[in-house]
Amino acid sequence: MNSLLPGGYQVSQATWFYLSLLLIVAVFFRFNRVWSLRNLDLALLLSMTPGLLLVNQQHLWWGYVWLFVGTFLLLVRLLTDGWFQRRPILEQNLNIAGMAFLCVTSFAFLMTRAVTKPPSYRADESVRRGKQMLNREDATGTVEDVQASPTSSIVGGIVGAFSGAVTTGDVTTAESEDNRWGEIAAARAMVMLAHFAVVAGLILVGRQLFGEIHLGLAMATLYLLLPCTSIDVSKVDHVLPAALIVWAVLAYRKPTAAGALMGLACGTLFFPVFLLPLWFAFYGRRNGLRFGAALVVVAVILIGSFTLTSADWQSFWEQIFGSFDWSMLGIQGNWPGGFWARYDPSYRIPVIVGFLILAIVLTIWPRKKNLEHLITHSAAIIVGTQFWHPLQGGVYLLWYLPLMLMVVFRPRLAHLAAPGMETTLAATRSNGTPARSEFAATIPTGRTLFR
Repeated sequence: MNSLLPGGYQVSQATWFYLSLLLIVAVFFRFNRVWSLRNLDLALLLSMTPGLLLVNQQHLWWGYVWLFVGTFLLLVRLLTDGWFQRRPILEQNLNIAGMAFLCVTSFAFLMTRAVTKPPSYRADESVRRGKQMLNREDATGTVEDVQASPTSSIVGGIVGAFSGAVTTGDVTTAESEDNRWGEIAAARAMVMLAHFAVVAGLILVGRQLFGEIHLGLAMATLYLLLPCTSIDVSKVDHVLPAALIVWAVLAYRKPTAAGALMGLACGTLFFPVFLLPLWFAFYGRRNGLRFGAALVVVAVILIGSFTLTSADWQSFWEQIFGSFDWSMLGIQGNWPGGFWARYDPSYRIPVIVGFLILAIVLTIWPRKKNLEHLITHSAAIIVGTQFWHPLQGGVYLLWYLPLMLMVVFRPRLAHLAAPGMETTLAATRSNGTPARSEFAATIPTGRTLFR
């Protein structure tokens, strides 16, 4: 790319923020309804970027304070989402063909950035651990400060195998150097596939669940244009769990598939675990058993993958407990950086308690949930983890960004419930009056869902 645009392709993070700000406002801002909820959501999403820039420029205290304030406002927005009953249709300032073109070109430029940047250390380590799994090499003691989760290791191994990075047998020094370049290419390909999964999932959510493909294109395009995506473009541990959760939402009518995807998400990082009670409550008793059975099967497979890189039982247990950073779940700890590194760790206790209370309330209320509750409450729980996360809490925007975009663009989804529970929701509205049945096998025209 530099050969095509010599010296002109390098764009700083601050410059990209200004450019993307103008483009986002031009495409998504509602100039004829300045005080609309859509404009408020855009302002909240864009307001998080200055905090990330401050953190990256080592203005840590101001950056984390900015991020915490912005995260709190996002949490308030999510908790009050049920108050906004009317969802008037708001077209984008670009037709569907132009939106598709902008989405494709934005993805191409973002992936160019992913290819030119060095892969994150977790993506690199995931490919290396995946190679060890396929070659059945003992990985005990090979990972010190970097934890490669089971899911990312399996994905890294598969991507590495297809890219030619994984080989078996003894290799020479030259071959080892070639393999190292292959591992880097596989790590970059893993990042690209994770972003593609998010983009494709958002488009399908708009088409299949929202009933309008232009909403899916709008969500995917905004995801690609937001500066936080570009800033953390190479961090596969931020993108992969979000991609799996997006596809779990898309497959919500199939508890087994949703459970498998959520199980894989839990195998990447810790935060999807806090979503499981909410999803069990959404499915109810019968489908909750199917959802839980899929979780157990995936957990067995992920844990069993460690047997491929374990010489004995001791090595097996060391890898299981060493694949995650458990210190972040504790009260005491020596955390390098982050908001809580400046204060007494005991101050996190009331924050953790408040988060657990929030998660419990969102799980049990309302008792009968629809897809609106599932999406909004899942996003709120993930946003809530930012406040007590000891390692740079507040910076993990890509964890919840796809779900937040669903909340921003969604129509009324009160008619979409877990399988077997639609008739219960269709029987009465919240005020007890009869409700019109809208539970067809296929989603009706999306415009009928905006009221």
